[in-house]
Amino acid sequence: MAYFVLKFVPHRLDFPANLTDAESAVMTDHFAYWRRNADAGVAIVYGPVGDPTGVWGLAVVEVATEADAQVLRADDPVIRGDLGQFHIYPMLDAVVR
Repeated sequence: MAYFVLKFVPHRLDFPANLTDAESAVMTDHFAYWRRNADAGVAIVYGPVGDPTGVWGLAVVEVATEADAQVLRADDPVIRGDLGQFHIYPMLDAVVR
């Protein structure tokens, strides 16, 4: 198995402070999606990062291949809802508790 970091970068800087109703619904689906992945043992950690330059999302996942990480990205409601983009980075080494 391999570990990957998925970084979600929203399209606008005031996200998620000023969500529309439609965006709020997508975010509800997004958190449920990652909760399911965490419950399945795929997502090690996920959630918003309070970067002072703008909030972004983080997921660290354990999957067999980068292609599997790309599937996770493609299936995420925030990608399907076009709220931003995900960048995928392989972890070169990982110490896991």
